[in-house]
Amino acid sequence: MSKPKFYITTPIYYPSNKLHIGHTYCTVATDAMARYKRLQGCDVMFLTGTDEHGQKIEGAAKEAGITPQQFVDNIVTGPRGVLDLWKLMNISYDRFIRTTDDYHVHAIQRIFKRMHDNGDIYKGKYVGKYCKPCESFWTESQLKDGKCPDCGREVVDAEEEAYFFRLSKYADRIQHLLEDTDFLEPRSRVNEMVNNFIKPGLEDLCVSRTSFTWGVPVDFDPGHVVYVWVDALFNYMTALGFENDAHQDLDKFWPADVHFVGKEIVRFHSIIWPAMLMSLDLPLPKKVYGHGWLLLDGGKMSKSKGNVVDPYLLAEHFGVDALRFFLLRTFPFGSDGNFSNEALINTINVDLANDLGNLLSRTTAMVQKYFGERLPADRQWDESLDRDLQQMASGLRDEYEAEMERYQFQNALDKVFKVIQRANKYIDETAPWVLAKDMNANAGRLAAVLYYLLETTRICGILLTPFMPESMDKLFQQIGAPADCQTWESAAQWGALPADHISKGDNLFPRIDMEKALAELEEISAKAAEPAGPLVEVEPQLETPVDFDTFCACDMRAVKVKACEKVKKSKKLLKFTLDDGTGTDRTILSGIAMYYTPEELVGKTLVAIVNLPPRPMMGETSCGMLLSAVHKEDGQEKLHLIMVDNSIPAGARLC
Repeated sequence: MSKPKFYITTPIYYPSNKLHIGHTYCTVATDAMARYKRLQGCDVMFLTGTDEHGQKIEGAAKEAGITPQQFVDNIVTGPRGVLDLWKLMNISYDRFIRTTDDYHVHAIQRIFKRMHDNGDIYKGKYVGKYCKPCESFWTESQLKDGKCPDCGREVVDAEEEAYFFRLSKYADRIQHLLEDTDFLEPRSRVNEMVNNFIKPGLEDLCVSRTSFTWGVPVDFDPGHVVYVWVDALFNYMTALGFENDAHQDLDKFWPADVHFVGKEIVRFHSIIWPAMLMSLDLPLPKKVYGHGWLLLDGGKMSKSKGNVVDPYLLAEHFGVDALRFFLLRTFPFGSDGNFSNEALINTINVDLANDLGNLLSRTTAMVQKYFGERLPADRQWDESLDRDLQQMASGLRDEYEAEMERYQFQNALDKVFKVIQRANKYIDETAPWVLAKDMNANAGRLAAVLYYLLETTRICGILLTPFMPESMDKLFQQIGAPADCQTWESAAQWGALPADHISKGDNLFPRIDMEKALAELEEISAKAAEPAGPLVEVEPQLETPVDFDTFCACDMRAVKVKACEKVKKSKKLLKFTLDDGTGTDRTILSGIAMYYTPEELVGKTLVAIVNLPPRPMMGETSCGMLLSAVHKEDGQEKLHLIMVDNSIPAGARLC
């Protein structure tokens, strides 16, 4: 029997060079949902990625003095970039798409052409208002106080030749979809979309640009690039293989079960996205869920406003699992939530340290103190004291499931913690330390009490696994729960724990000194705000002159990294298999393993000197040298491979 399929997505994110805790909110929620569905036994596809085209990226790259591709590469794959953040936050995505991926670019061109050929895209002239940060077009009537209704920023006059999508053609069908089905949730988002955008008159949408070049080219009309939201929205299907051969999962997973999106992009996902799918006669996703924002000091977190909160800093201080838990325990997913460090610390202290951590620590300590690592099988039940806890724990999974299916993470966690709180109360009611004073008379009863606590902890641990996977692994180790006692099925089976390998481990969630932690965070923030000093030490320039002919004797070529791997028995060397334009692969060994992983270099375009004599190294032969920049930072030598625009072909000579 095949597993049930479940396809869930986050929006693909604009690659910001200053990631904040708000970026993690939707992705952590999506990850928790994906882990929950895997726990249930579903075959899950969890997609995330980056939205890398558009005018604001082109502008940001120009300001940085690099190409747009270099700009997005740095932010997506570079240190503390998007991929690093998802690794830090333990995001278990199944596929990561970048809209600069070749297969996606070619698919978007085919999709655009299909909508053009069926008459839903036509050429015209755009005259109106444009919000550059949101990359959104607006009519005068849609503006709010003369500004962008989504972000509140200034808009600019825009006039250019463009292609338009016949969005107005689908107004009635979209209104029916929103009002008469549960396609969009929470329900408050429906009223906003219908009243603000459809009823005033849904206008055709500008879907190409000519005022910049960083985008998917319209291949049948040079000079036009595809509007970034057309490019971005179809990622949900191209990542499965729609209009491309890179993947083969479309029939298996489409339509998506749910798109999780922030409320600022609900309009694109609930109006524009289904209309384009209708244009191509494609199935619609089953649901779009528009969550709220994390607010800081009453406003949305935003790099441009300077009110960001560093997830790396918070994770280092409080732990990744505690941070994940806080985001979904504290804020109702469909509403805005006010973030503060005080709220984070308080949640950790109350829920994780006092309730869950205390239950685990006290229980395992008492088991070891009174019985060692194994509870005796002879246990004495007391209906008047035990039944309430057993019934709550046994029925918890179904109550939790009902909330998770509605994406009410906060409520699901509340159900779990009511049982944890009841278990702590049960300790006080049964007083195991009193029973232990007469082990001859009370050993069976004491064993039963401790088993009830362990079994309750096990069930709660299973249901907390989607939120705090690493911490729950440690919890299961302490209570001696084997793999078959960590399953979805066993969460509804009272008495599954063998209770024969109990070990008191480290405290999973130490209590935090609020005053001390806040002072440390304030000090770190103050230092970060100080002007940066001269951290980088560059080697002095050589004064020895080199004649022009000697310089020209070095044959420097662009080379493409086809494969990269670590060299055995060497901590420094990486072995590169390179396309140098000759048709024969070139092997070069380079001592940069301390600074790069092989995976992040595959596909990059580097610079190599190719006319050096072959050199034996660690049982291999290196045919050339890759160029790097070297400097010292904080007293440590650092190397950076010279990377060039991927549009430069392999074998191109650098001069």
